[in-house]
Amino acid sequence: MLFIELLWTFFKIGLFTFGGGYAMLPLIQEEVLAHGWMTEQQLIDFVAVSESTPGPFAINIATYIGTETGTASGGFWGGLLGAACATLGVVLPSFVIILIIAKCFEKFKKNKIVAGCMTGLKPAVIGLIGAAALSMAQTVFFPGGYSLDVFKTIPFYISLALTAIMAFLSIKKVHPILVICASAVVGIIVGYSLGL
Repeated sequence: MLFIELLWTFFKIGLFTFGGGYAMLPLIQEEVLAHGWMTEQQLIDFVAVSESTPGPFAINIATYIGTETGTASGGFWGGLLGAACATLGVVLPSFVIILIIAKCFEKFKKNKIVAGCMTGLKPAVIGLIGAAALSMAQTVFFPGGYSLDVFKTIPFYISLALTAIMAFLSIKKVHPILVICASAVVGIIVGYSLGL
């Protein structure tokens, strides 16, 4: 059944991902595309939307995928049930693990094995985030495969310029909400003016 599959898939994603929502991206991408729940472009579009909406990234994307998948098979109530199953699936492993750690916190805090595992996980998390960023960049900038023609397009130069401006604003300690709002306004204007 679809709803059990959503729950189980997002439970696995939540259970085997350390480092938060961005580290989940490669697993989410692989599972969602393998099940055919959405296209790669739809997934990338929602990653952009989920970054500018309140709430944790993993929960936003799980809820959205569950809603879209459930709605396609069962209408409004199917979307609601799909959202609940996917969201519960992604949250449940962390909830249980945190409860266990909170119960045994004093024992874990001084344990050298646990500290070594956490130190070893840091590079893996960075690698997962980097893999997700490269995969999305490939889809956005090289949708038809690798070609130098992408460097000749106006959207590429605009994207590059806007990325540089937003990076500069974040380094200059402009409030993140202003950077997000400015990015959204500029993105909408550029998207509509170029017909993207």
